[in-house]
Amino acid sequence: MQNLFDEAKRFIPGGVNSPVRAFRAVGGTPVFAASGEGARFRDAEGREYIDYVGSWGPLIAGHAHPKVVAALQEQASLGTSFGMPTEVETALARRICERVPGCERVRFVSSGTEATMSAVRLARGATGRDEIVKVEGCYHGHVDSLLVQAGSGVMTLGIPGSPGIPNALASLTHVVPFNDAAALKHVLQERGEQIACIILEPIAGNMGVVPASAKYLKTVRKLTKELGIVLIFDEVMTGFRVHRSCAQGLYDIQPDLTCFGKVIGGGLPAAAYGGKAELMDQVAPDGLIYQAGTLSGNPLAMRAGIETLDLLDDGAYERLEVTSASLEQALQQAAHDADVPVTINRVGSMMTVFFAAWPVKDLDSAMTADTTRHAKFFHEMLSRGVYLPPSQFEALFVSLAHGEEEVRATADAAREAFRLVKPGGSRDRG
Repeated sequence: MQNLFDEAKRFIPGGVNSPVRAFRAVGGTPVFAASGEGARFRDAEGREYIDYVGSWGPLIAGHAHPKVVAALQEQASLGTSFGMPTEVETALARRICERVPGCERVRFVSSGTEATMSAVRLARGATGRDEIVKVEGCYHGHVDSLLVQAGSGVMTLGIPGSPGIPNALASLTHVVPFNDAAALKHVLQERGEQIACIILEPIAGNMGVVPASAKYLKTVRKLTKELGIVLIFDEVMTGFRVHRSCAQGLYDIQPDLTCFGKVIGGGLPAAAYGGKAELMDQVAPDGLIYQAGTLSGNPLAMRAGIETLDLLDDGAYERLEVTSASLEQALQQAAHDADVPVTINRVGSMMTVFFAAWPVKDLDSAMTADTTRHAKFFHEMLSRGVYLPPSQFEALFVSLAHGEEEVRATADAAREAFRLVKPGGSRDRG
C-alpha cells in the first residue's frame, strides 16, 4: 500500500481526495480499495475486509448490488449525461417527495456541500436576512459559512475552521452547542430578527453518532416558527438511512428545508435540497434565487438512487435494525468482557463506539473520548479483516448486505482487539 500512497501523493494533495481517508487520526498507511461485493471489499493487494464504512453511508444496499449494477449498465448504454431534463430525475424526485412529508419540491445537486450551500442561500434570499445559526460538531460540507466549529475531518485533523474563510463571512455565523436549547434561545433573543436560518444534523454523524433529543428538536422548531427563521435539517447522512422518512420522520418534526445526499445516489455522486413549494419555487428559473449545476440530476446517479430507494421498504429497515442491534450488543459485550470502557451511540444502522465511560451527547463530551485507544482498536480490527471508520469522530454504517456471519466475525475480531488495547494489554503503549 505504501507504494500506492507515495505515488498518489505525487499528484494529489496528501494523496487523498477527502482528508479523513489519509488515516491521520489513526496513523499508518491508507487502504486502497480495488473491488467490493455485498458487505465486503478487497484491497489493492487482494486482502478482504468486512466494510463498515460503505463509502461513508451511501451503500445501504451493500457493494455492487445486482439491481443497482444492472440499472447503471442499462443507463450507461443509453447515455451518461445530457445537460437537459430526463424522466429519471422526476422519478427519483417523486420518490423523495412521497416519502418525506415536508418536501413538495426537490432540486438535485451533486454533493452534500452543494445541497447545504444552496439551502442556506435560499433561506437568506427568502427571508432577506444574512445571519445564520449552526450547531457545534455538526458538519455541513466545506461551505465557507458552515466550516465553523464543524465535525468530520475538521475534528479529526484538529483544524478549528479553515484558512481561506474571510472573518467577515464567518462573523455572520453564530454557533451554539448541540442539544442546548437555552444557548439557542439566548442567541435568538439577541439576533433573532437578523437570522435567516438554523441548520443542524438532527442526528449528528460527524462528531461520531450523537442524536439530538426529541425535546430539543421540538424547541428548535417552535422557536424558528415564532421568529420566521428557516429551519434546515441536514439529512445528507441520515436521509433514508435511519427511517423511511428520514430522521424527521423518526422524530415526527417537519423542517422547512431538508438537505439529502449519500443514500439517494446509491453510491454515485448525488444530493438534493427540498421543502415546501412556497420556498422552493423561489429558486431559479421560477424565482430569483440562483443555483445551477452542469451534472445535477445526472442520469446514472438518478438510476442508482431509484433502485436503492426501491429496495428500502419496511422490511429492509426491520432487517437493518435487527443486524445493527445485534452488532451493537456484540461490541458492547466484547468491550465489557475485556474491561474496556466504551459508550456506544446508535440510531438505526448508524453507530459509533466512543472510547469513553460517560454519555456522549454533544461536542464537548465527544471530544473527551480516548482517540489513542480508538486508533489502536482500529488497527487491531483492520488486521483481522474488519474495516471501521479511521476516526473516532465518524459513524460506522451497517448495510442490508451485512448479516449474522459478518456480525459474528466482527464480534470475534473485537474480543481480541479490545483485549489488546485495554490498559495493560500486551500491545498497550499508554
